[in-house]
Amino acid sequence: MKTTMSEAVVGAPVLEMRNISKTFGNAKALSNVSLAVHAGEVHALMGENGAGKSTLMKVLSGAYKADPGGTILIDGHPIVTGDPIRAKAGGISVIYQELSLAPNLTVAQNLFLGAEPARYGVLDQKTTRELAGPILKRLGIEFGPTQLVANLSLGERQMVEIARALTTNARIIVMDEPTTSLTSRETDRLFEVIAGLKSQGIAIIYISHRMEEIYQLADRVSVLRDSAYVGTLDRSELSASKLVSMMVGRDLSSFYKKEHRTSDGQAKTVLSVSNIGDGRRVHGCSFDAHAGEVLGVAGLVGSGRTELARLIFGADQKTSGTVSLDGRELTITGPRDAMDAGIAYLTEDRKGLGLFLDMTINENINIGVIGKDASRGGVLNFAAAKARAAHAISSLSIRTQSASINVGALSGGNQQKTLIARLLETKPRAIIFDEPTRGVDVGAKSEIYRIIDELAHTGIAIVVISSDLPEIIGIADRVLVMREGRIAGTITGSADQPITQEAIMAFSTGSAAEVA
Repeated sequence: MKTTMSEAVVGAPVLEMRNISKTFGNAKALSNVSLAVHAGEVHALMGENGAGKSTLMKVLSGAYKADPGGTILIDGHPIVTGDPIRAKAGGISVIYQELSLAPNLTVAQNLFLGAEPARYGVLDQKTTRELAGPILKRLGIEFGPTQLVANLSLGERQMVEIARALTTNARIIVMDEPTTSLTSRETDRLFEVIAGLKSQGIAIIYISHRMEEIYQLADRVSVLRDSAYVGTLDRSELSASKLVSMMVGRDLSSFYKKEHRTSDGQAKTVLSVSNIGDGRRVHGCSFDAHAGEVLGVAGLVGSGRTELARLIFGADQKTSGTVSLDGRELTITGPRDAMDAGIAYLTEDRKGLGLFLDMTINENINIGVIGKDASRGGVLNFAAAKARAAHAISSLSIRTQSASINVGALSGGNQQKTLIARLLETKPRAIIFDEPTRGVDVGAKSEIYRIIDELAHTGIAIVVISSDLPEIIGIADRVLVMREGRIAGTITGSADQPITQEAIMAFSTGSAAEVA
């Protein structure tokens, strides 16, 4: 796919990767992939998990040796693949998603770890500190070289990783999902640092699945799919439809699914919430969720969306209101009551509050129900648990070699599908999804939308809370918009009231008239 070069990427590239292939046994991890990156540009690299992004960067860093026939050039000069020392000497530095700092050492010691200045055979800590100072200043870092890394925030540790790359005179810095664990303020600071590195002529290869970051940062975007190079787009050509089509191989029009509502428009009410509140963050919220529909819940950060879901599920205690399921008012004093009644809740924090990362896929899927099919004498029925896990892996397309693999080893999308599988084993009548596609790649998003669509077709009432407005518009039949702990309005999705970003934002900001 030919592109028009932007002003930031004129001239010869500082890095060229030509026809890079990598085979592991009989598996082709990369197939004739080429990439060109220029000094002073942010070149985004996108693709589904498993598309080959990480493998390509490991070849670049020297961690892997490319198959014969491929070439890597720095300033037009070839370098030997499979040699990390030569790659670093060539100006290549990779900052991985999992940071590799030593928390018990100081900032200065981490910057020069493995290349410490020495005097008469003894580590020279004074010189180490003196060398670290200008590098930290170059990045606008406020903490000093003597600060212990253990006392730094994740965002500050990210800055130390970047500073360490500069100690090796890096000319090409690879950032792999750098904002995954950062706050919005830390992310803004990182973007400022990236802009500064660009102005100094450093090339940034930026790996991310977050479209908004790509739009904000990237001069160009290259896409991999199924271990092969698909194409490169210039900044002026970027659009969601083009990127999605390149990453998943189909148009954006088929990305979302929304054919849930019954044809007669008289869908049965499954979940009914009346005047629920906690007296602090949620006030008098009422709504119905119908069989076979996807009800979206939108609103600005802090509007009370997650708090509303937690009240319904019993994770927090309500001070007013009722929750009914299939016309029967429920007594919910905690999550177990909600689950037993037929309400499931997918938390927005799957790692912290949802999954047991050091347990297997099998154990995570079965943990809520394995005791229900115990054989006589209270012995757990492991055969039934194994069959449940196998069925879930197949039906939800969880990509794994075995159900005995720890969930922590899975990609974000497959972790999310494992958590969904656990919820489905409770046979819910209503499911509340809180940010169901946060932190997953575009391919996994498409699969999660498929799952939601299929669940809606079975008659389950689906409630989806999301900060992603295109997502809400793409999958929801109706949308509730929250503002300051209250439901500010409902967008029906009818011809007279279509679901649009403008309509959602009007209710979110209080600029719309109340809808009756």
